[in-house]
Amino acid sequence: MTDVFKEQIVKRKQTGKDTLIRIALIVAVIAIFFIAFSLIPQFSPIITAAAAFGAFYLLSFRKIEYEYVFTNGELDIDIIYNRSRRKRMFTVNVKSFEIMAHVEDMNHAGSFSNAQETRDYSSGETLANTYAFLVNKDGKQMKVIIEPNEKMLAAISSTMSRSKLHIRR
Repeated sequence: MTDVFKEQIVKRKQTGKDTLIRIALIVAVIAIFFIAFSLIPQFSPIITAAAAFGAFYLLSFRKIEYEYVFTNGELDIDIIYNRSRRKRMFTVNVKSFEIMAHVEDMNHAGSFSNAQETRDYSSGETLANTYAFLVNKDGKQMKVIIEPNEKMLAAISSTMSRSKLHIRR
């Protein structure tokens, strides 16, 4: 038997919420500068620099990519912040999927509506390759949204039961 290894990076799209957070942080740094300058002018450059550094650090958490790694039936999903910090978010054996279908598949909407928790590891847009799967994890039924490319989808489908996988053609 040969080993199967596939990996894929999915970049999360910037949303209006990301833009509002960016604007709010810039306004906060400017407000901190004026408040610090009026109250304690001798320390205002240090306070402003610290606030700007903090805002830059917080903004780096808004640049998100997801990495899917499929290895011999195990799907690992990592989150990558600002292309520098990585954290494992989810690990599951594909054989434990209850169902996997396109997120807009109305034939399986009832199954997905019973999920107790939803995790979105996609770009945030509903595309032709945006799929969801149900899995029992930590005592909860979870709906997980991913965007596998053709190679990743082929690797997953080679491991999964055909009755549980519903690929959109």
